[in-house]
Amino acid sequence: MLASSKQLYQYPLHLIFHPFDGYWELKYERNQKMTLLIAGMIMLLLIMTKILHAQYSGFLINFNNPKRLNSLLEMVYVIVPVLFWCVANWSLTTLMDGEGKFSEIFMSTCFALVPLLLIQFPWIWLSLVISVQETAFYYFSNAIAIGWTVYLLFVGNMTVHQYTPAKTILTMFLTLVAMAFMAFLCLLFFSLVQQIVSFAVTIYQELVLRG
Repeated sequence: MLASSKQLYQYPLHLIFHPFDGYWELKYERNQKMTLLIAGMIMLLLIMTKILHAQYSGFLINFNNPKRLNSLLEMVYVIVPVLFWCVANWSLTTLMDGEGKFSEIFMSTCFALVPLLLIQFPWIWLSLVISVQETAFYYFSNAIAIGWTVYLLFVGNMTVHQYTPAKTILTMFLTLVAMAFMAFLCLLFFSLVQQIVSFAVTIYQELVLRG
């Protein structure tokens, strides 16, 4: 039990420092249910980090108004991009002979987010004591986290789908295009729903006033 618990928190660290071995193990060797559980925990921790960052990080790097913080919106900012990426990637790779299942795409994506979690969480508290000049370290470390995450996404996609590097880059670019298209459709749908609701309310008010 202790060994399995140890592996539970060691595996994400192993993967981000040895991504080729880590993603190969994710696809072919690890227990899928346990790996999915770890991926879900990473997502939950990232959501908590995002909320804590918006609420408690220092004013030099935090441009949010804590009094107007909406935790649900902070959750959406994490969950929606991940789900859009997974759905778009799965939809495209199904047509492009990819070998990855949706669960594997989700898990590989969540593990790629670990550098964001590891780097951003300490800065919540460090940002309370830094000076203006030291904010450069914050932005530099964030850039490293984003670059690291993109690299892990690249390796994860290449390993999960068994693609060549060139095909992986093409697939990731097309995934971003598909995400933009999905976002456009969602905005169009919500705008249409809003107009229908507004029209229904107007009709109701007209009927009430005439009655």
